[in-house]
Amino acid sequence: EVQLVESGGGLVQAGGSLRLSCAASGFTFDDYAIGWFRQAPGKGREGVSCISRSEDRTYYADSVKGRFTISSDNAKNMVYLRMNSLKPEDTAVYYCAAARRHWYYYWSGYVSSQMYAALEWGKGTLVTVSS
Repeated sequence: EVQLVESGGGLVQAGGSLRLSCAASGFTFDDYAIGWFRQAPGKGREGVSCISRSEDRTYYADSVKGRFTISSDNAKNMVYLRMNSLKPEDTAVYYCAAARRHWYYYWSGYVSSQMYAALEWGKGTLVTVSS
């Protein structure tokens, strides 16, 4: 059974930092690109960052470039998102997700909404940034 379990969310002041963790199990870690989406209250889903170890590539949304860093530990089947210089607009539920194919299109938003059902999803962790 595929499982993605997020942790590390919480309340932080603007300018602060958090590190999110995603523990993956039930699939071959190297066969998937794994990363983070977020959804703020009343807003749509946004692909935040993704890492593909097989392609040696990463993706960052423009809104987080220079502030967030994604990394992975293949030995532990873990993916991390280090979030620095947090802003109130970063407040959202952050979801870990895994894609076997075409991952870049999912994270950059070039697919229709119903296609996101093909990804594996965690249950999310809430990040709240106070001003």
